[in-house]
Amino acid sequence: MPWLRALFAFLAALVILFEEWGWEPLQAGIARLIRALKLDRLERRIARLPPYVALVVTFAPVLLAVPVKLAAVWLIARGKALLGLALIIGVKVIGTAVLARLFALTQPTLMQLGWFARLHGRWMAWKTGLLDWVHHMPAWRWAHAVTDRVRQALRDWR
Repeated sequence: MPWLRALFAFLAALVILFEEWGWEPLQAGIARLIRALKLDRLERRIARLPPYVALVVTFAPVLLAVPVKLAAVWLIARGKALLGLALIIGVKVIGTAVLARLFALTQPTLMQLGWFARLHGRWMAWKTGLLDWVHHMPAWRWAHAVTDRVRQALRDWR
Protein backbone atom coordinates (compact mmCIF):
# COMPACT_ATOMS: atom_id res chain seq x y z
CA MET A 1 0.00 0.00 0.00
CA PRO A 2 2.43 2.70 -1.10
CA TRP A 3 -0.40 5.19 -1.60
CA LEU A 4 -1.43 4.81 2.06
CA ARG A 5 2.10 5.46 3.20
CA ALA A 6 2.32 8.53 0.95
CA LEU A 7 -1.02 9.79 2.31
CA PHE A 8 0.19 9.32 5.90
CA ALA A 9 3.46 11.11 5.10
CA PHE A 10 1.56 13.98 3.49
CA LEU A 11 -0.82 14.37 6.45
CA ALA A 12 2.09 14.18 8.89
CA ALA A 13 3.88 16.81 6.82
CA LEU A 14 0.86 19.12 7.05
CA VAL A 15 0.81 18.83 10.85
CA ILE A 16 4.57 19.38 11.03
CA LEU A 17 4.37 22.36 8.66
CA PHE A 18 1.71 23.93 10.89
CA GLU A 19 3.87 23.41 13.93
CA GLU A 20 6.97 24.69 12.12
CA TRP A 21 5.08 27.78 11.00
CA GLY A 22 3.50 28.40 14.37
CA TRP A 23 6.08 27.11 16.84
CA GLU A 24 8.25 30.23 17.20
CA PRO A 25 5.56 32.93 16.82
CA LEU A 26 3.19 31.13 19.19
CA GLN A 27 5.96 30.50 21.70
CA ALA A 28 6.92 34.18 21.53
CA GLY A 29 3.28 35.18 22.00
CA ILE A 30 2.95 33.06 25.12
CA ALA A 31 6.23 34.51 26.43
CA ARG A 32 4.82 38.05 25.98
CA LEU A 33 1.62 37.01 27.75
CA ILE A 34 3.62 35.53 30.64
CA ARG A 35 5.59 38.80 30.96
CA ALA A 36 2.37 40.86 30.82
CA LEU A 37 0.83 38.70 33.55
CA LYS A 38 4.02 39.05 35.63
CA LEU A 39 4.56 35.27 35.75
CA ASP A 40 8.28 35.41 34.99
CA ARG A 41 9.05 33.77 38.33
CA LEU A 42 6.93 30.77 37.37
CA GLU A 43 8.90 30.41 34.15
CA ARG A 44 12.19 30.51 36.04
CA ARG A 45 10.92 27.77 38.38
CA ILE A 46 9.85 25.64 35.41
CA ALA A 47 13.28 26.07 33.80
CA ARG A 48 14.91 24.75 36.99
CA LEU A 49 12.79 21.62 37.35
CA PRO A 50 14.51 18.22 37.57
CA PRO A 51 14.50 16.31 34.25
CA TYR A 52 11.58 13.93 34.80
CA VAL A 53 9.38 16.59 36.42
CA ALA A 54 10.20 18.87 33.47
CA LEU A 55 9.14 16.06 31.13
CA VAL A 56 5.75 15.73 32.83
CA VAL A 57 5.19 19.49 32.96
CA THR A 58 6.19 19.95 29.32
CA PHE A 59 3.91 17.29 27.92
CA ALA A 60 0.97 17.69 30.32
CA PRO A 61 -0.82 20.14 27.96
CA VAL A 62 -0.87 17.45 25.27
CA LEU A 63 -2.67 15.07 27.64
CA LEU A 64 -4.97 17.78 28.98
CA ALA A 65 -6.10 18.53 25.41
CA VAL A 66 -7.43 14.99 24.88
CA PRO A 67 -10.73 15.46 26.81
CA VAL A 68 -11.33 18.74 25.00
CA LYS A 69 -10.76 17.06 21.64
CA LEU A 70 -13.15 14.26 22.65
CA ALA A 71 -15.72 16.90 23.54
CA ALA A 72 -15.20 18.41 20.09
CA VAL A 73 -15.82 15.03 18.45
CA TRP A 74 -18.98 14.71 20.57
CA LEU A 75 -20.13 18.13 19.34
CA ILE A 76 -19.49 17.10 15.75
CA ALA A 77 -21.45 13.88 16.27
CA ARG A 78 -24.33 15.96 17.70
CA GLY A 79 -24.52 18.04 14.52
CA LYS A 80 -22.46 21.00 15.71
CA ALA A 81 -19.65 20.47 13.22
CA LEU A 82 -18.45 24.07 13.03
CA LEU A 83 -18.31 24.43 16.80
CA GLY A 84 -16.48 21.10 17.13
CA LEU A 85 -14.02 22.02 14.39
CA ALA A 86 -13.41 25.45 15.93
CA LEU A 87 -12.76 23.79 19.28
CA ILE A 88 -10.27 21.35 17.75
CA ILE A 89 -8.44 24.16 15.93
CA GLY A 90 -8.42 26.36 19.04
CA VAL A 91 -7.06 23.56 21.21
CA LYS A 92 -4.40 22.78 18.58
CA VAL A 93 -3.24 26.40 18.40
CA ILE A 94 -3.28 27.01 22.16
CA GLY A 95 -1.74 23.60 22.87
CA THR A 96 1.06 24.21 20.36
CA ALA A 97 1.75 27.62 21.89
CA VAL A 98 1.93 26.28 25.44
CA LEU A 99 3.96 23.21 24.43
CA ALA A 100 6.40 25.39 22.48
CA ARG A 101 6.93 27.71 25.45
CA LEU A 102 7.31 24.89 27.94
CA PHE A 103 9.71 23.07 25.64
CA ALA A 104 11.79 26.24 25.21
CA LEU A 105 12.02 26.50 28.99
CA THR A 106 12.79 22.83 29.67
CA GLN A 107 14.78 21.70 26.62
CA PRO A 108 18.22 22.07 28.25
CA THR A 109 17.03 19.99 31.20
CA LEU A 110 15.30 17.40 29.01
CA MET A 111 18.46 16.94 26.94
CA GLN A 112 20.16 15.68 30.11
CA LEU A 113 18.05 12.53 29.70
CA GLY A 114 20.07 10.37 27.31
CA TRP A 115 17.05 8.57 25.87
CA PHE A 116 15.23 11.88 25.32
CA ALA A 117 18.24 13.43 23.57
CA ARG A 118 18.48 10.37 21.26
CA LEU A 119 14.74 10.46 20.46
CA HIS A 120 14.90 14.20 19.87
CA GLY A 121 17.79 13.73 17.45
CA ARG A 122 15.90 11.01 15.56
CA TRP A 123 12.74 13.13 15.49
CA MET A 124 14.62 16.13 14.12
CA ALA A 125 16.28 14.00 11.42
CA TRP A 126 12.95 12.44 10.41
CA LYS A 127 11.21 15.82 10.43
CA THR A 128 13.94 17.40 8.32
CA GLY A 129 13.68 14.58 5.76
CA LEU A 130 9.91 14.88 5.63
CA LEU A 131 10.06 18.65 5.20
CA ASP A 132 12.67 18.26 2.45
CA TRP A 133 10.31 15.84 0.69
CA VAL A 134 7.44 18.35 0.95
CA HIS A 135 9.60 21.26 -0.18
CA HIS A 136 10.51 19.36 -3.36
CA MET A 137 6.88 18.69 -4.28
CA PRO A 138 5.66 20.71 -7.30
CA ALA A 139 2.59 21.86 -5.35
CA TRP A 140 4.80 23.23 -2.57
CA ARG A 141 7.08 25.04 -4.98
CA TRP A 142 4.05 26.52 -6.77
CA ALA A 143 2.44 27.64 -3.48
CA HIS A 144 5.74 29.10 -2.31
CA ALA A 145 6.13 31.05 -5.56
CA VAL A 146 2.56 32.38 -5.32
CA THR A 147 3.13 33.38 -1.68
CA ASP A 148 6.33 35.20 -2.64
CA ARG A 149 4.51 37.09 -5.41
CA VAL A 150 1.68 38.08 -3.04
CA ARG A 151 4.17 39.27 -0.41
CA GLN A 152 6.03 41.29 -3.03
CA ALA A 153 2.78 42.80 -4.30
CA LEU A 154 1.84 43.79 -0.74
CA ARG A 155 5.28 45.36 -0.19
CA ASP A 156 4.96 47.26 -3.49
CA TRP A 157 1.45 48.41 -2.57
CA ARG A 158 2.63 49.78 0.79
